[in-house]
Amino acid sequence: MKPLPSSLSKLKRALLTSAAVAGVAIALTPIAASAQGVLNIYNWSDYIAEDTIKNFEKETGIKVRYDTFDNNEILHAKLVAGKTGYDIVVPSSNWAAIQIAGGLLQKLDKSKIPNYKNLDPAIMGSMTKLDPGNAHIIPWLWGFTTVGINVDKVKAALGNLPMPTNPYDLVFDEKYISKVKSCGVSFLDSASEIVPTMLHYQGKYAYSRNAADYRDALPALQKIRPYVTLFSSSGYINDMAGGSICVALGWSGDINIARQRAIDAKNGNKIEALIPPGGGVPFFDTMAIPADASNVENAYKFINYILKPEVHASLSNKVFYANPNKESIKFVKKEVAENPSVFLKEADAKKLVAVDSVPNDIRRTITRIYTSFKTGL
Repeated sequence: MKPLPSSLSKLKRALLTSAAVAGVAIALTPIAASAQGVLNIYNWSDYIAEDTIKNFEKETGIKVRYDTFDNNEILHAKLVAGKTGYDIVVPSSNWAAIQIAGGLLQKLDKSKIPNYKNLDPAIMGSMTKLDPGNAHIIPWLWGFTTVGINVDKVKAALGNLPMPTNPYDLVFDEKYISKVKSCGVSFLDSASEIVPTMLHYQGKYAYSRNAADYRDALPALQKIRPYVTLFSSSGYINDMAGGSICVALGWSGDINIARQRAIDAKNGNKIEALIPPGGGVPFFDTMAIPADASNVENAYKFINYILKPEVHASLSNKVFYANPNKESIKFVKKEVAENPSVFLKEADAKKLVAVDSVPNDIRRTITRIYTSFKTGL
């Protein structure tokens, strides 16, 4: 065969080289993604141990982007809008039920979660009402909405008025909240937390589907509105630890985080998470894979990693929420395992309100009530 002219030969070599380079790049791209990988997580603030992500990345080679939110409403709005960019989200189970019905969460392939066997069957059974067959969500941690106090400041503010037997009186009864306003009162900035808790306080079912049950909620909230000095779903932790508020209608674990931060700071603030004698309003926060997740296999690896007993225990040790892992208790610190506001005693656990979801019309009612309460309109 007659050789190509020098110029054409150079062109051919250039084209072949370019094609080869492109081919290598194309071939290497999925290999690199597989070896390193990415995972995008959207979780609650102050809800993970310092080394959880670092250890997962080291074990798997997967690079994690970790973002946080403060309430279910924010997460839900993102899921409804679509294209969140997240592969793992952590909705509370009652919100997850709405998202499951709306096709926003993927059905799980449990064969890819070998550590699923570590989950407590009793907890998983209680969640089937919201997620039949436990098909879409895996518990992360759980706790309850309650009242936290700075013990000494509250006693000083109440003066001769005795501490109420029901801690919810401190935030919902004008006789008490008008006294403790002087040292600062914080409410969670979430309609789906405040309104159901008020209903429970009024002796109604927290997740009532009867519109008439909500009739008295707004007037009762409006009555105590002048005494609420802060609305916060995350910043109140440091405010409580530092002593700028003395009462918080908040989450049990957050209040215990504030307690630990005050202890670590040695600032003299004695923080306590109270246990309502009539039962608190619980929540189960869950791991789920959005319907449009891009890194599904990596999401399964993360879920399975969290379900390792020692990893789940490390979360409880850090953020003071109970975990659903029956094999984890031997790895939980003694002072955490024995804290009655973290791992509830059986008698207190039995009094918890059953977690439920509400239809969209009731959810809109709850939002309207809360908005009117917060704005004072």
